[in-house]
Parts: sequence; C-alpha cells; structure tokens
Amino acid sequence: MRVAARAFPRAARANAAPVRRHYDGRVPEETTLSAASAESLYREIERSDWARLARGMDQPLTEAEVVQLRGLGDMLDVTEVREVYVPLSRLLSLRASATKRLGAEESTFLGEPDETTPFVIGVAGSVAVGKSTIARLLRELVSRWPGTPHVELVTTDGFLYPNAELERRGLMDRKGFPESYDRRALIAFLTAVKSGAAEVHAPYYSHMRYDIVPDAHTSVHRPDVLIVEGLNVLQPPPVPHDVAVSDLFDFSIYVDADPAHIQRWYTDRFLALRDAAFSNPNSFFRGLADISDEDARERAAYYWNSINLPNLIENVLPTRHRASLVLRKGASHAVETVLLRKL
Repeated sequence: MRVAARAFPRAARANAAPVRRHYDGRVPEETTLSAASAESLYREIERSDWARLARGMDQPLTEAEVVQLRGLGDMLDVTEVREVYVPLSRLLSLRASATKRLGAEESTFLGEPDETTPFVIGVAGSVAVGKSTIARLLRELVSRWPGTPHVELVTTDGFLYPNAELERRGLMDRKGFPESYDRRALIAFLTAVKSGAAEVHAPYYSHMRYDIVPDAHTSVHRPDVLIVEGLNVLQPPPVPHDVAVSDLFDFSIYVDADPAHIQRWYTDRFLALRDAAFSNPNSFFRGLADISDEDARERAAYYWNSINLPNLIENVLPTRHRASLVLRKGASHAVETVLLRKL
C-alpha cells in the first residue's frame, strides 16, 4: 500500500517538528506555465475533443478491473478510462511502434543488426495527484494494442536510499525530495534497460515497512514498453551537463492539478490510510492508526504544508514544462484538459 506523504518526517515518530520552509498554499508565479508558454509549446485539447478520439476504440477494461487499478481516494471510472486513457494509450502505442520502426530503419542504413530496445515512458506529478493509478492503468491499456504486448512498470520508490543511509546523511526528514534518491543507480538501471539487457533488477521498496527491502528486487525483462513512475523523474541534473533521468525517456507525462485540490485529495487519502494500511500491525505507521479525525486532519495539513507542498513547488512543478504531455485534472480528480507537446 502506498503511504501518503512518502516524506513522513521524524516528527511522525517522535513528535519533533522538523525545520522546513512552510507555504501558505499559494504557488509562486514563476512556477506556473503561462498561457503564452503553453500556446507555443503545446497543443491544448479540451476533454470533449480528446474524448472524440476514442470513437471506434474498444473499452478493454471492466468496472471491476478499473476498481482494482485505482488508488486509494482516486475517482477513476470506466468513463474516464474510455474518454481519456484509451486514446492516450493508443497514442503511446503509436509512438512506441514508430520509434521501433525508426530504429530498424536506422540499423538497416548502418548495416547493423536490428536491436530494438524498450520504449520508456516517464510519469511525474505531485504526491496524491493520481500518477500511480495512471501508470498502472497505462500498463494494462498499452499492452492490449498491437505491437506493444509486453509492458512493465517500475516506481522510483525503489531508488530511495535505505532509511539507515538517509539517517546517516541527515536526510530522513527529506525523504521524497530529489536528494533522497540514488539518482546514479536509477540512471544505471535505465541505461541497462535502454541498452537492451535481457534482465535488469531494481531495488524493492515496501510501503508497509517504509524502507528498501534488503535482498529483494523487481525484475524487468526487456519489455516493449517500460513505464517509470515517480515524483522527480523529470528533474534536471543537479550538475550542469550531467545526464538527467528524463534523457532516457522516449515520452513523458506530467499529471497536473491545482495544489488546493491535491491537498484535499491528500487529506482524504491520509484519513483512508489511517483506517486501512496504518491499522496493520506490521505497518511502520501503526502509531497513527488510532488518532482522531481532527488530529489526522491537523497532521495531514502539517505534512502537506511543511513537506509535500514545498517539494511540489520547489522541485516537481517546475519540471512540468519538460513533459511530452500534461494531463490537467479538475477538482473532481477527472482530467479536463490535455496538453500535447508539438513535435
């Protein structure tokens, strides 16, 4: 079970408030994508126009399957799947097939054997915005199109430093921020995938333990498409002229929404987790299972304003313009607008 606010600070365990920049919910002007920038970089497609692209396409998932895929607090339904994600999955399949054909033609031109490598899709966005649900959904949908039957999914949670290492570096209260990830290991993993390695391993992260599990891993076996989901996957490199994780993506998606909406979704999910995952005796957050609604809302507001909103404003939101496609959600969690970068 994914834990809300991957960055639960030490305060969650010891009631010691970490020192952190606190935001009042307003987004600094310099982080927003201006109308002029959107017009120059992207095609802006309203939901109704995007939904028309689904005409003639089958609805491959049942309501029960959609329920299994959606995350806690997400409002995904078959209508949203049909009108938004079926057309998106077709676009991704077309892009992957076109990239594969181009690779084959280039190999022929160079007189080399064709060694097709996976098409890699990055999915970024704030905590609680629904990116994990979208990544799981796209894995199912893209795999049902001709040419891309083998789709795998990896989250960047596995590339967080283990808690012991975060403690050693003084970063436990920064868990979820860019510096808490082993960026080099993630780049090495993606490089091996893009190089066509038959099998590549990623570390395994347990949300129940809130830590990397030693000697456990997730395996990727040369898929047609690999989806990589995480908060910071569109981050530029920390050092100029270094490699960015997104340099290894063929396509990227940013899941966008007003921070006020995301905060509400985050709070609702926090309350749901308190009633579900936190009550598990093995949960790292077992101590939060019995707090009152009022206390839970206060804690959620504190974690949002001191951790998740600063991370969104300082690190996640500024990467939105790097995405190939932006899904802009409204207050109901439904996608209202699609922004597709011009080729």
